[in-house]
Amino acid sequence: MTVVIQTEAVQRSFGAGDSAVHVLRGVDLSVNAGELVALYGPSGSGKTTLLNLIGALDQPTGGDITIRDQRITALSDTQRATFRRRNIAFIFQNYTLMPTYTAAENIDLALRLLLPRIGLFERRRRTATTLEAMGLTAWTDHLPDQLSGGQRQRVAIARALALQVPLILADEPTSGLDTKTARRVMALFRGIAASSGTAFVIVSHDPNVEQFVHHVYDLHLGQLQQRAPLQHHEESS
Repeated sequence: MTVVIQTEAVQRSFGAGDSAVHVLRGVDLSVNAGELVALYGPSGSGKTTLLNLIGALDQPTGGDITIRDQRITALSDTQRATFRRRNIAFIFQNYTLMPTYTAAENIDLALRLLLPRIGLFERRRRTATTLEAMGLTAWTDHLPDQLSGGQRQRVAIARALALQVPLILADEPTSGLDTKTARRVMALFRGIAASSGTAFVIVSHDPNVEQFVHHVYDLHLGQLQQRAPLQHHEESS
């Protein structure tokens, strides 16, 4: 089985000396292609910090991170940016949608910026397909301020899925969604993982997420503790 993520003794501290805050204290994590992993823990436990490190948005204080056989901790800022663009998609909790672009245009913009070699026809196909998967076909031409918070979150999810990269990092992707929609999104994630081998790392407080993932970790005192996920629900199969 192909290993997508391998972290070894990853540490991340902020500040120096006696005032340093040690957020991560030796995190070991392995995620294979096609797996969904959920990270739980209280606010401030370092979940988003770990996500940013895996996503090559930040550098650890110590330890190593390898993504798809590439040791990203050894790359320069420019090299990390290039690697990130080709291999990783993010679903942020705050949507980060362009306010003057429609739902479709937000997805198309991401495709043009991150995958410039893709032609117009393929961009339109991916945009329409992912919006349909998110139940947003009727809101294709709506601006973000014409959408509810949950709809904006689904546009952000569609944008990440349209990139079709091997790793998706999601920070609270089901926050703001009703239970039925959240379950639909997680079932979609699981289906994509199974069909394309995409790996998902999901930071969440939502207990329903557990029912759709392969591995669950709690981040406690800067270290990961694995526990058994809840039994997988039939709706996601």
